[in-house]
Amino acid sequence: MFQQPYDFRDESDALHALLEPLSDADLQRKTQFKGWSIHDVLAHLHLFNWAADLALRDGDAFQSFWKKMSAGIAKGRTLVQLTDEWLEGARDRKVLELWGAFYPDMAERFAAADPRARVPWAGPDMSVRSSITARLMETWAHGQEVYDLLGVERVDTDRIRNIAHLGVQTFAWTFVNRKLEVPSPVPRVRLRAPSGAVWEWNPEVESDLVEGDATEFCQVVTQVRNLADTRLRVEGEIARRWMSIAQCFAGPVSDPPAPGTRFTRR
Repeated sequence: MFQQPYDFRDESDALHALLEPLSDADLQRKTQFKGWSIHDVLAHLHLFNWAADLALRDGDAFQSFWKKMSAGIAKGRTLVQLTDEWLEGARDRKVLELWGAFYPDMAERFAAADPRARVPWAGPDMSVRSSITARLMETWAHGQEVYDLLGVERVDTDRIRNIAHLGVQTFAWTFVNRKLEVPSPVPRVRLRAPSGAVWEWNPEVESDLVEGDATEFCQVVTQVRNLADTRLRVEGEIARRWMSIAQCFAGPVSDPPAPGTRFTRR
């Protein structure tokens, strides 16, 4: 038993409570993220929850699934198109129902697994703990576009420490993914948690610093906000370079949103 599966479940529960009152028409509203609708966000989360669960249960079956997805992408199909095909016509409230029914049992299956065991993924394999942490991160990050669209200020809890830690741990990945030399040292990161606690990484580093609100740090590393739209204090060349392109998620290189383009509607 380990904590991250329950943090994933609780973050999903919070998003589910936000979505439950919405109608089919509401779920078709477009977010600030690539023109995706709320339906597209939910469909994406459900597909990749299902895929992570499949990787946990049957690595060979996951590899077969991902081979088909990769072939579709190579033929020019978008991820939204491939996801809708996978859903076999399910839309809107039906997708909300499918997602909501799946993630609680998935969390229990992850909680019962060895957190150090390895599971396959689209890129390199990862630990069970890292896999469910990635699902928590993506639920939180994609959830932001829904909160933004509906004009709801999310009240975070200290479970976002998982995302902040992932953000620090993927410092090198941010540069490797762009085929850039990885600078050294990894900056000191000092964050104020939702509870008021102080979280710190690399306290011995004096030359570079990222300091401020933990939610804003998580928003930058998940690319749901531009650094310019936060009050984070960033000192040192390495810290500034990192925060300008930080990417804590796998996949192709992705640039942060332009300043002022991602915000909570009033």
